[in-house]
Amino acid sequence: MKKIYLDNAATTPLREEVITEMMQVLQNDFGNPSSTHSFGRSAKNIMETSRKTIAKLLGCAAQEIIFTSNATEATNWILKSAVKDLHVQRIITNKMEHHATLYTVKYLQKQYGIEVDFVNTLPSGAIDTTHLVNLLSKEVKTLVTLMHVNNEIGTVLDIEKTGRICHQHHALFHCDTVQSVGKNEFNLHELPVDFIVASAHKFHGPKGVGFAYVKKGMLLQPFLFGGEQEKGLRAGTEAVHQVAGMAKALELSYEHLDAERNYIADLKTYCSTLLQTNFPEIKTNGVDTFYNILNVLLPFSEEKTAMILFNLDMKGIAVSRGSACQSGSVKPSHVLAEILADEDLKKPSLRISFSHYNTKEDIDALIDGLRGI
Repeated sequence: MKKIYLDNAATTPLREEVITEMMQVLQNDFGNPSSTHSFGRSAKNIMETSRKTIAKLLGCAAQEIIFTSNATEATNWILKSAVKDLHVQRIITNKMEHHATLYTVKYLQKQYGIEVDFVNTLPSGAIDTTHLVNLLSKEVKTLVTLMHVNNEIGTVLDIEKTGRICHQHHALFHCDTVQSVGKNEFNLHELPVDFIVASAHKFHGPKGVGFAYVKKGMLLQPFLFGGEQEKGLRAGTEAVHQVAGMAKALELSYEHLDAERNYIADLKTYCSTLLQTNFPEIKTNGVDTFYNILNVLLPFSEEKTAMILFNLDMKGIAVSRGSACQSGSVKPSHVLAEILADEDLKKPSLRISFSHYNTKEDIDALIDGLRGI
C-alpha cells in the first residue's frame, strides 16, 4: 500500500540535497564552533555562512538572525524579553494564534500583570484591522503579536498593512511566520516588522532548528545562560549540521519557489474541486487562504468524526483535524471555535496541506478514502 502524506503544515519531508548537506557536515565538520583550532574554525565558518545565506534570502542583515531550536523557543524568548527588557506593558494578540504565543502571553499576564487584549476575528477568519487600530489608540507600551499564515485554516495576514498600523501607533510587531518562510518572499528591511520566527522543518529542512529575526536596535537579553554563542543571546553548543541543513533547505525553497508554488496551488484547486463535486454540502473554513493549506468542514455525521482520521490512516493517508501540536486533544480546535457555530464544531473538519512532493493521484486516493467512509 502506497502511503500518502497530506499533512505538510505539521511538518515536511526533507529534501535529498538537505540530507546530503547535513551528512557532509556530520562527517567532516564535527568541531565545536567555539573552539579556536582548525576544526572549530571550520564549524564556525559553516554557521556564519548559513546565517548570511538565510539573511540574504530574507532581505536582512546577518547579525539580525539568531539561531534557536525552533520557532516555539524563539516566540517564547521574544515575548518574555519584550516584557522584561523592552518594558512592554500590554500585548495585543488574537485567539486564533498558535499556542506557543497564546500560552506565553497567558504566562506573562499571570506572572507580570501585563494587560492583554484580543483583536477580533472576522467571519472569514481574517484579523479585524479596524478593531486593531481602536485597540492601539490607548497610549501604553504595546507589542502586537499576530501570525502571518494561520497554521490550521491558512488565512493570511497583510504583514505590511498590519506592521504599518503598529508602527504608526508606536507599537512593536512580532509576527509568527512559521507557515510562510520558505513559501513566500520576504524583504525584512522593507517590511515594518520587528521580529519574525521560523522552524526549518516547515520548509523541508530538519527538525530541532529554527531562527528568530530580531530587528537591529531591539536589545533583548539572553533566554539561555552559559556560553557566548549567538552573540551571548542563546548559550549552548550549536548543532552545526542542523543549521547547515536549514540554510540549504531555505535556499532550495526560494530557488524553486515560483514553480513549486504554482504546482501546489494547482493541486489545492484540484482537491477543492473534487471535494465539492463528491460532497456538495462541504464548506471551506477560511477565505482567501494560503496556497498550500485547505481546511474543510465535511457533511458527515457527528458519529463519524472520531473515526475519520483512523479510517484514512488505515488506508495510508495522512491528514489532520487541526494543529499537530494538539492532535492528541479531544477538545475542539481553538481556531475553528472562533469562526464556526457550535453545531458545526461537532462535525469533522479536515486540514489538508500540500507540498511539491504530492500528486493528483494522492488527491484521488484521498477522495476515494472519504467516499468509503
